Amino acid sequence: MRIDIITVLPELLKSPFEASILKRAQDKGLVSVHIHNLRDYTDDNYKQVDDYQFGGGAGMVLMIEPIDRCISSLKA
Repeated sequence: MRIDIITVLPELLKSPFEASILKRAQDKGLVSVHIHNLRDYTDDNYKQVDDYQFGGGAGMVLMIEPIDRCISSLKA
């Protein structure tokens, strides 16, 4: 089984997969975990992945362009 995780904090997710039951499953070849940094799929110098809401108000949302590029590369 292949598990692909898209995140903006890949360093935070590496350790659970290196020291848990998932690590044993990976060692046995039952699971392969691939962590993808969403910032690698941006096209600006600042690696920005978040944007302001169009309706206003507090909070931020993820930009669709980096997500689309990442998913498209995973499908290829």
